[in-house]
Amino acid sequence: MGPAEWWSRGEKRPFSLFLLIAGLHFVAILLFTRGFLLTRTELPHYSNCSDVSRSPCVPPTQFNQTNRNPLCWTKPAVDRLVIIVLDALRFDFVAPSTFFEERKPWMDKLQVLHKLASRPGSSARIFKAIADPPTTSLQRLKGLTTGGLPTFIDVGNSFGGSAIVEDNLVHQLVQNGKRVAMMGDDTWLQVFPHHFNKSYPFPSFNVKDLDTVDNGCIKHLLPALYEEDWDVLIAHFLGVDHAGHIFGVDSIPMIEKLEQYNAILEKVIEPLESQSGPGGLHENTLLLVMGDHGQTLNGDHGGGTAEEVETSIFALSLKKPPSSVALELDTSSCQLDLDGRKMCISSIQQLDFAVTVSALLGVPFPFGSIGLVNPELYAVAAGTWNLESSNVDSCQKQSNLEKWLQNYVNVLCINSWQVKRYIDVYSTSSVIGFSNEDLLHVSDMYTQAEENWLHTKKELMLHENESCHISLPTLKRQIDAYFKFLASAAELARSKWTEFNLKMMGIGFGIMLISLFIHFLAIKRIDKLFGVSVPSSCNSGISFWLIFAYIVVALRACSFLSNSYILEEGKAASFLLATTGILNLRYSIMKKKMLLEAMVFLLLISIVRFTIELGLSKRAFSSVLSNICPSWMLGIANGCPVWEYVAEIVPILALFLLAFMLYKSIARSSCQGFLKYVIIGTMFSYMLIAVYWALESNVLSLPLVLGGIKRNFIPRIIYAIGFVQLLSLALVQFFNEERSSDWEEGIVIKTVAMLSAWSSTIIILSGKQGPLVAFASVVGGWCITRSESLELDTKKWNSRILTFYSFPVTQWSLLAVCLFFCTGHWCAFDGLRYAAAFIGFDEFILIPQAVLLTIDTFGFSHILPIFGLPFIVACQYSFGQAEQRKRFFFMHLSQVYLMYGLIMATTMTFTILCVTIQRRHLMVWGLFAPKFVFDVVGLTLTDILICFASLYYFG
Repeated sequence: MGPAEWWSRGEKRPFSLFLLIAGLHFVAILLFTRGFLLTRTELPHYSNCSDVSRSPCVPPTQFNQTNRNPLCWTKPAVDRLVIIVLDALRFDFVAPSTFFEERKPWMDKLQVLHKLASRPGSSARIFKAIADPPTTSLQRLKGLTTGGLPTFIDVGNSFGGSAIVEDNLVHQLVQNGKRVAMMGDDTWLQVFPHHFNKSYPFPSFNVKDLDTVDNGCIKHLLPALYEEDWDVLIAHFLGVDHAGHIFGVDSIPMIEKLEQYNAILEKVIEPLESQSGPGGLHENTLLLVMGDHGQTLNGDHGGGTAEEVETSIFALSLKKPPSSVALELDTSSCQLDLDGRKMCISSIQQLDFAVTVSALLGVPFPFGSIGLVNPELYAVAAGTWNLESSNVDSCQKQSNLEKWLQNYVNVLCINSWQVKRYIDVYSTSSVIGFSNEDLLHVSDMYTQAEENWLHTKKELMLHENESCHISLPTLKRQIDAYFKFLASAAELARSKWTEFNLKMMGIGFGIMLISLFIHFLAIKRIDKLFGVSVPSSCNSGISFWLIFAYIVVALRACSFLSNSYILEEGKAASFLLATTGILNLRYSIMKKKMLLEAMVFLLLISIVRFTIELGLSKRAFSSVLSNICPSWMLGIANGCPVWEYVAEIVPILALFLLAFMLYKSIARSSCQGFLKYVIIGTMFSYMLIAVYWALESNVLSLPLVLGGIKRNFIPRIIYAIGFVQLLSLALVQFFNEERSSDWEEGIVIKTVAMLSAWSSTIIILSGKQGPLVAFASVVGGWCITRSESLELDTKKWNSRILTFYSFPVTQWSLLAVCLFFCTGHWCAFDGLRYAAAFIGFDEFILIPQAVLLTIDTFGFSHILPIFGLPFIVACQYSFGQAEQRKRFFFMHLSQVYLMYGLIMATTMTFTILCVTIQRRHLMVWGLFAPKFVFDVVGLTLTDILICFASLYYFG
């Protein structure tokens, strides 16, 4: 069967083939994901007060004389608790600047905390709190309240959290008669829908709104401090988190927010201290000011960098604790603050928060908690205990420190018993659980600690009526034994928490390999069907380009097996792209043609490499909404008036240049019809974008013609125009008959129309870097298509093997990867620019925001490159040739799409191999899993876009 017959039988439409490959990818990813991203088993068990009777620990006094309620696992150290959560609270927001090498503008703003923590004899303490990645808000709330480690798959619920069903701190508070009030971030009400006596939730997803949630908290928090109808009060502020997303850390709104928080905290502490006397409302109240996670300098979070996982906890007890407690178990570092006052800061794992607060409030520890009762946070409220009735406090001459240590050892005993109980139940209840070797190791450590404790208790009973013989070293050794067990249990959970179904993962990986084989067979089948032969005179040159393309793809794919190369993926891609550019330059010099294109291409790669370097530093782009001078482009400091004007004007000029290029594309074309109107619509959208940026600019100081509505009105018009354009292109595809005489010119105009329809939305979402990146993509694509002629003999166009396109397609894919990174994205959840989803919107609506965020993230790296692939083939065909050229053109185009899909599928396959090998790596949830998720979304989007492109171009 010849080419003409094959074409006439309808096989010229490769949509079914692309759909088959996409289906294989979907099944493979689905199976592998179900095997890889399994959550830990959430056990339906809850801790109860009576459970402690089964422990080997000393039971607490059975009745509390104050509230006549039976006590549970520990004596309550505080009666009331105020928790103020400042979302995205970086550690350097709270710690004095003297603890850091360089003072930054956002430091030393929370002076009220510094004064309290450094006050002589103070019962206040600052902690560096270490969170477990991923650092999304929902997971942090879940980790803080359950005492368990995060599971990666919960990231998907970060924009609509479901109720927490496993045992948690809030549940224990409610079950044990504590009245809990909440105000602020409505995420609390989503995860704890029926737990609060009073709640004042406010919508949390409008990142452009810095004040609504905070003002709501202030309105209800300050009056509540004078009320008696709560035991635990939670106020969750969001201003700092939103200011970071919108403006970045180093911005005036961020500093203003921190100063506002300082004033609010002063107003909160004032009634607490004034009513802390005997019989006062806050006689036994503990204040915790804390963050759920940190944020990067450009205000993002979700990953596992130090900036994101390091946050703060400030604890203030209104009673003075024994001064020697903190000295004995002190792990802090001390410095002088700006006023010369000594301040010590300790560290705490957020994993320890739930169990420590449970111990302080006297409620059972959450069943699934694997945290440790932190001694320093626990000691802040140590002075409020009633030790006289304790079973271990019969020695009248015992020092206060020994009393405290005996009680703390008993708390650790209960803590260790609870963790051991959970590990045993989890191992028998979960699908896989822990290995026998790991369980044996943990059990041995627990048994040793319990034997020491039994020996210690015997000594206590022998000498309870004598002078003290229980020395501090004995108690410290017991504490160390429990510490070692609890640390070992936490480390075991961190290393093997997620259950991996290797069989399902293997099946998914195998299907991905099958899809690669089908890709390869499809490419070879087209060669065979069309009977293309390779002249011997051309073998060596074409084989070299083909082999080199394979090597480049293989090198990039193999780089995913290394965590270092994943971190530097953008720089690795730009290096490989530069290598291909140098090869083009060499051939340009040898053949003495296309020298300008080769030089321009290398210059472009150099600029892209520079922006990638800044993007990977996570400081290059503050936000698409911020009105700052993007002086990173020229390495010039912010604040220079000349360059501020340049930064505002250059993007607008770039828009006009892009509009002019679109005008030239239709002016030179003889094609008349609807496609030209689509392109004209894009030119109009560019003008609207320019007006929008001019009105938003503080530098240009133009009158606000549109008043309050201009902020959302123009973006929505642009979205509407883009949607109508895409819908029209789809409809015209079904009703418009192509004329065979001008099909070559028509395919070019169709490609330009499709790219222009997408471009306006992508550019406005990308911010003022958008036109420059768009121009760079145009220049890069032009250089790639022009450089093809270095090895293409147009007189023998029908005698070249189709795999000639492997080299330009490889360059095209590498350029797309570079554009992803140079626009400030990276493969982590803090690499998403959430603010882009709110351009044109003030309220959070899931579907529009998800669509806009996807377009912003993958616009330059997936949408435009895939719809622009016909240029690679079209530029090799001169117009006005025989009808047979049309058949061969679409055959070439189908193979180009197959090659592009093969490259994307190959990188996805190696990503799957990487996460399989590294599934027990410490960075699996902070690095490898986010990379896997981004590649999954990228490949899925590639498959969908290729299917749509085949319908659009081949229809």
